[in-house]
Amino acid sequence: MLFLLFGVAVWAGAQNALAGGGSFVTLPALILSGLDARAANIASTLALFPGQVTTGWVGRKLVSGVAGLSFKALVAISLAGGAVGAVLLLLTPSSFFAHLVPWLVLFATGLFAYGSFFRKPTEHGPRLSRASAGVIQFMISVYGGYFGGGIGFLMLAALTAAGLAVRQAGSTKNVLASIMNAAAVAIFLFTPGIPWLRVGVVAAGAMAGGYLGALALKRVDERIIRGFVVLLGIALTIGLFLRQRG
Repeated sequence: MLFLLFGVAVWAGAQNALAGGGSFVTLPALILSGLDARAANIASTLALFPGQVTTGWVGRKLVSGVAGLSFKALVAISLAGGAVGAVLLLLTPSSFFAHLVPWLVLFATGLFAYGSFFRKPTEHGPRLSRASAGVIQFMISVYGGYFGGGIGFLMLAALTAAGLAVRQAGSTKNVLASIMNAAAVAIFLFTPGIPWLRVGVVAAGAMAGGYLGALALKRVDERIIRGFVVLLGIALTIGLFLRQRG
C-alpha cells in the first residue's frame, strides 16, 4: 500500500504543478489505505503542504496586494481563515464529514471545470471593493482550511475580479494558498493519531512529482491534464455517493 501511495502522490504532485487538483488523487487514495474521510483530509493537507510552499516560493516576486488591501493584509486574512477552517474540521464528527465529502468534491470538481474550460482569461466582471475583497478572501481561506479542493480557482476568480492581472493573480493565489494551509497544518500537527508514515510517503512522492511536473510544464498539453482532473473528480464524486448508499 505504501508503494501505491507513493505512486499516487507522484502523480498528484505533478498534477498540482501542471494544472492543480492533486488532492482529488491523494484524498481517495488515503481513504482506501484505511483512513476515515476526515483523517484522510488532514493527512492529505499535511502531505501536500511542502509542495505548495515550493510553488509559492518560486512565484513570490509577482505577488501583489489588491483592491486597497496590502499583501500583508491578505496574508493575515488567509492565516486567520485557514485556522478557522482547520478548527471547524476538527470539530466536525468523522461521520458527518464522510457524508459531506461527496458534496465538497462535487463542488470542487464543478469549480475546477469552470475555471479550466469555461472561464475566459479576461472575465472578471465588476471590480470588488476593499471590504468585499477582504471578506471573500477570508471565506475562501476558511473553506481552504476545512477542505481546500478548488481554492485556487476561487482565489483566481476573486483576485482578478478585484483588479489583478491573471499572471499576478496566479502567483498571489499560490502564495496565499500555502499560507492558509500553513495555519491549518500548524493546528493539525497537534491532532492525535496522525498516520505519519503515510503522510511522509505522500509528501515525498508529491515533492518528487512536483519537481517532475515543473520540468514537464512546457511539454505537456495542460488541457489534457485538466480534462483528466475533471473526469477523475466526476468518477470520485459518483464513487463516494455510491459508497454512502451502500
